[in-house]
Amino acid sequence: MTIKKPTITEVILRDGQQSLIATRMKTEDMIPILKDMDKVGYSSVEVWGGATYDCCLRYLDENPWDRLKVFKKSFKNTKLQMLLRGKNLVGYRQFDDSVIEFFIQNSIKYGINIFRIFDALNDINNIESSIKFVKKGKENAQGTICYTTSPVHNERYWIKLAKDIEDIGATSLAIKDMAGLLRPRTCYELVKKLKKNLNIPIHLHTHSTTGLSDATNFKAYEAGIDNIDTSISSFSNLYAHTATESFISMMYSEEKNPFDMELLTKISVYFNEVKKNIRNMKGR
Repeated sequence: MTIKKPTITEVILRDGQQSLIATRMKTEDMIPILKDMDKVGYSSVEVWGGATYDCCLRYLDENPWDRLKVFKKSFKNTKLQMLLRGKNLVGYRQFDDSVIEFFIQNSIKYGINIFRIFDALNDINNIESSIKFVKKGKENAQGTICYTTSPVHNERYWIKLAKDIEDIGATSLAIKDMAGLLRPRTCYELVKKLKKNLNIPIHLHTHSTTGLSDATNFKAYEAGIDNIDTSISSFSNLYAHTATESFISMMYSEEKNPFDMELLTKISVYFNEVKKNIRNMKGR
């Protein structure tokens, strides 16, 4: 039986660098390689949200909206994705719905196509308004389940939560395994059940912290996941994510690989130099 190949979201510009260098990459460090990244064939690139907004203002002396303008100008063929903390937006307290709607309207105007919307405690009341406003703007409102383990967090819990998120209007669902706790076999069974019970695409985001991510991503692929998050190899593993090149090589034989591996190597080498320069600089 032929297994459908998932699409790939590249996270180097947001979570990859957030995980390994505390989001200290300046926009000027990114600009020279963006057009090459646009040629790869990613389904999306995660570029904004999470800690990027705060770090631009607090540490990098940058306007985060100007960064988003750069991304919109550079990525002509690839969708732009952000991480949104539901009612908290990109901050650390809850905001009124009027503020949430205005922020989302402007994020769409400046180029964001996919909003991964989450609440760290899986309270869907904190993501419902964001989903509504993203859909009002005719973009992808991706609801999120934040994966963890406990006697309460069993398969029945996850299926019900995912169905509830679909019912409030999410256009896709992300399994967000931020601690790398999702075991490969558990992931296979969970994805299978979610595919059976939901009518929206399912994405997987996991971290390498516990050493499980490569196997977990591969089992998700075998179970029919629609999209996998990866990070270019020079910003992968440790506390980050499975390397983009590695996951592509897991899915495709060399002769049937649709991705330009030389182009990916060029991107990886570029970011490796950026990483070395950032580590050698004080004040970031």
